[in-house]
Amino acid sequence: MSAEMITPAWMHERITAEQYDSWSDEQCAGIEVVDGMVVVSPSASVRHSRVARIIANALDAAAGPEWNADTDFDVRLHDVPLTNRRPDVVVYRADRIDSLPMRPEYVLLVVEVVSPGSETTDRIVKLDQYARAGIPCYWRVEQIATTTCVVHTYLLDASSGRYRDGDVFTGVVKAAAPFPVEIDLGAV
Repeated sequence: MSAEMITPAWMHERITAEQYDSWSDEQCAGIEVVDGMVVVSPSASVRHSRVARIIANALDAAAGPEWNADTDFDVRLHDVPLTNRRPDVVVYRADRIDSLPMRPEYVLLVVEVVSPGSETTDRIVKLDQYARAGIPCYWRVEQIATTTCVVHTYLLDASSGRYRDGDVFTGVVKAAAPFPVEIDLGAV
């Protein structure tokens, strides 16, 4: 059986922002688009989803009225070639809640929870893409064991356009940037 017989034809061709924007929410669920090519993301584990939700809830509570923190929606990094990423958690300007697609200039922080199969993408590729898009903060959450999470924080260096290493937290996050927040990931 060839790959064409298993996967739909549209997965083998570049798509444009206009094409993607015409798709239904169901068609867009569980995918990202990188350089115009659809990349299917496997379903997140329950643990992965719980970690993302705990982080989003804590960030949302600490953010104040100017910022929202939510999960599972696209951030449009580029229109041409189309690059949409779907971070596990996004902190974005509250006044842009109805702005679709969400643009990097409205995003303060993205969080990725690393899963088996996403290690290189989350550690290297997305780190570079989010920095180039100008997103001020990036957090990478490593699930070291079934009871431990390590959170690596990065801050954008405006002069180089690259992230510099920030604090690393194990179990409990006590971050000052992008705003003060404390998150107990030991409750996962």
